[in-house]
Amino acid sequence: MHARAFRIVLIKPSHYDKDGYVIQWRRSTIPSNSLASVFGLLKECAERRVLGSDVDIAIEAFDECNTIIDVEGAARRIRAAGQGFVGLVGVQSNQFPRALDLARQFRARGVPVVIGGFHVSGCIAMLPELPFDLKEALELGVSLFAGEGEGRLAELLRDVAAGALKPIYNHLKDLPGMEAAAFPILPREIVTRVAGHYASFDAGRGCPFQCSFCTIINVQGRKSRYRTPDDVEAIVRANAAQGITRFFVTDDNFARNKNWEPILDRLIRLREQEGFKIRLLLQVDTLCHRIPGFIEKAARAGCNMVFIGLENINPESLMGTKKRQNKIWEYREMLQAWRRAKVMTWAGYILGFPTDTPESIARDIEIIKRELPVDILEFFCLTPLPGSEDHKNLFLRQVAMDPDMNKYDLEHVCTAHPLMSKEEWERVYMNAWKIYYTDEHVETVLRRGVASGLNPRKIVDALTVFSGAAHIEGVHPLQFGFVRRKVRTQRRQGLPIENPLVFYPRRALEFSLTAWRWMRLMRRYRAIMRRVLETPDAAGYMDEALRPSTPEDGALPHFVQVFADKIPNTYGAPTREAASM
Repeated sequence: MHARAFRIVLIKPSHYDKDGYVIQWRRSTIPSNSLASVFGLLKECAERRVLGSDVDIAIEAFDECNTIIDVEGAARRIRAAGQGFVGLVGVQSNQFPRALDLARQFRARGVPVVIGGFHVSGCIAMLPELPFDLKEALELGVSLFAGEGEGRLAELLRDVAAGALKPIYNHLKDLPGMEAAAFPILPREIVTRVAGHYASFDAGRGCPFQCSFCTIINVQGRKSRYRTPDDVEAIVRANAAQGITRFFVTDDNFARNKNWEPILDRLIRLREQEGFKIRLLLQVDTLCHRIPGFIEKAARAGCNMVFIGLENINPESLMGTKKRQNKIWEYREMLQAWRRAKVMTWAGYILGFPTDTPESIARDIEIIKRELPVDILEFFCLTPLPGSEDHKNLFLRQVAMDPDMNKYDLEHVCTAHPLMSKEEWERVYMNAWKIYYTDEHVETVLRRGVASGLNPRKIVDALTVFSGAAHIEGVHPLQFGFVRRKVRTQRRQGLPIENPLVFYPRRALEFSLTAWRWMRLMRRYRAIMRRVLETPDAAGYMDEALRPSTPEDGALPHFVQVFADKIPNTYGAPTREAASM
């Protein structure tokens, strides 16, 4: 008996630049865990033959950040199979306009389309009615999937096969456990399109905190759920079998994963006893250094880079968004603990809290440069993302927000600020990169790195990308990749397709100018690195940020004294008197 075919095409969409062209690269820099998760779940469905023993399920996966999507080709393969669908997965709010444009093209070719991700889930979770863009998707005949896919995708496949797709699949109130769940994985040829060949997995989901700008707590829940150490080891071994041993662990805060220690112990054993060349990028909070042994074991398990949600150094700003867990008086101690483990630190900083002004932001960045030993600092605009409490409150109060979801990428101003005009806020964002990444501070960061035993070439590469991405490529570093692509015919719906005689000469000039600017930046930063490395006694460098603060000397960072009267004592903070000792 001949097997029937069922073809699935998974696409993680990108989003548009200011000219309406898709932002994509030869090599992207951040792997898509959503794509890996859905691929893994569907792979399990295929192995179980959930559509019957006579149906072969074939799955293709594409990350549009590093792949040009051939809509006609994908539609043709699905039609040739006889049945199947396109899944637009992990769609964030800024990616929804692009996802909708792709869906429109596939629907015009008669192909079923399902869209899932944080935008769909966040809007359904938090808003009293569907916003206009989700309604537009439904009018196109697109199905919306809200919530997580574990245990639910077999039903979706059966509905597609029966021609009975529901308009909305809402699983937000029934969050699945993660124990023994199918694990995220992608074929090697997809992973290698990411710089450094990084794969990804989530060891846990959910967050107990209440940050008002966060969407995770309203989509993945405030009750944390975890994979077992056995599952994490299986994920690593499955990837290692295809030559992939670098991982971005996408937990919002791995330090709060109850299984962190047995997971790290497994990875340590794989590295130290079995020779796995594991490298990890972890996301953690600012209190991780309080957990005995956490930083040391993370480093032994292969963590050589860590992302920390610093968010701000002003306690009023943190309190105003319910981020009470950040203790600014411990920032330096935490960062120094990572340096002792020879792990590069990468911190996020949010601009546009209600008390922010251009002057206060510039002052605070200078304080960070002088007093905190962070290596890479990246900036975001405070954005009312759909799915967050901030967005819901503004929506219910009918406060104006930008209707263009493409701008909800954390680098555009999307609503009003009490103290800054839109133009001032936009200028503050662009200036923040210039203030932090001066040549003088780049040299300071490199001197601190050499003194701490970090790899200076790794630091200078990161400094180059984070310094240049916004000003040279016009994108946030998290959207950055290597060698920008622009496809003339892949432009946002409603914008004209440019004449080839106009587009290609201009594109050639853009490409040449961009390459020249990158080359000049790289040469300048490498000259700084050489100067640092040639300095006598470079390993003995010391400054305020590297100076340890001990309970015995009572010393606290100067910036804690600046903000001491704004720190609520109920959180165990030092008083102004203590800060002035």
